[in-house]
Amino acid sequence: MKITAIALSFGPELLPYPFARMKIAVHGRTFSESARPFIQGMFDELRARRIEVQLFAPFREFLDSEGVRHSSESTYTSEKDLFDARLMASLGGDGTLLEAVSLVGARQTAVIGINVGRLGFLATVPPERIADMITALEGGKYHIDERAMLVMEADRDIFDGQNFGLNDFTITKTDTSSMITVHAYLNGEFLNSYWADGLIVATPTGSTGYSLSCGGPVLVPHTQNFILTPVSPHNLNVRPLVLQDSSVLNFEVKSRSNTCMVSMDARSQVVDSSVKITVRKAPFAARLIKMTDDDFFDTLRSKLSWGLDMRN
Repeated sequence: MKITAIALSFGPELLPYPFARMKIAVHGRTFSESARPFIQGMFDELRARRIEVQLFAPFREFLDSEGVRHSSESTYTSEKDLFDARLMASLGGDGTLLEAVSLVGARQTAVIGINVGRLGFLATVPPERIADMITALEGGKYHIDERAMLVMEADRDIFDGQNFGLNDFTITKTDTSSMITVHAYLNGEFLNSYWADGLIVATPTGSTGYSLSCGGPVLVPHTQNFILTPVSPHNLNVRPLVLQDSSVLNFEVKSRSNTCMVSMDARSQVVDSSVKITVRKAPFAARLIKMTDDDFFDTLRSKLSWGLDMRN
């Protein structure tokens, strides 16, 4: 089986806070057999510390079907169902953590990612260090990393109110042949018409994702910028553009199919190309829990193989 990431979520004032009084939400999907002992150990530790746990409903069904013991009697399926968690743990990969952040939303509950997925750029705690993570959380040996998010506004409801994202917002074509034209406006002024397969607006956090694969730069997480990156542009002299994160972007789309696909992180919808879209910085941030030895540049070197040369 494929394993995903665990995300733990704490409230705005996370520490100091006795574990015995703590409520924790746990988000996940599935996991592989190799991760089972670490996950079972986590639930055993939480139960021993009498921590109240709330589980993502589909994840609880998976745990029960796999015979993983837990003490949770409460579940959630949406932000409305979440109890007053001090922290959310995301069990899986980066995609699972992004989903956890979308469920937390404006609550700004802090999230910690346990990487039982693949890349693990955001979910950086390996499963074998779950016990160390719990000890570090109890001892206050961590920090809260606040990350800028995007919010999208449109002349129709596209994402059922979950119109924000941590990584990126994208507009792409829906067919396999014809490109689309995206007319972009920056702070009310015409910027450019992109003839391309699509256009990405990425945060610093999302700069190592889709935007990077399309030639965009890597931004340090707390850089106060966004990146506007074309996807396979027809005009080769069009390049990614770095903007201040106070910028307001407006988009109008032209398409032969009269449709386009819009995405916020992993959520996507096909819409009529007549949709008018505004993208700006969200009024709230994602709050990620990081261990004291978690360093962004170490992650770049290990995950992107920076500086790796087989000759040396």
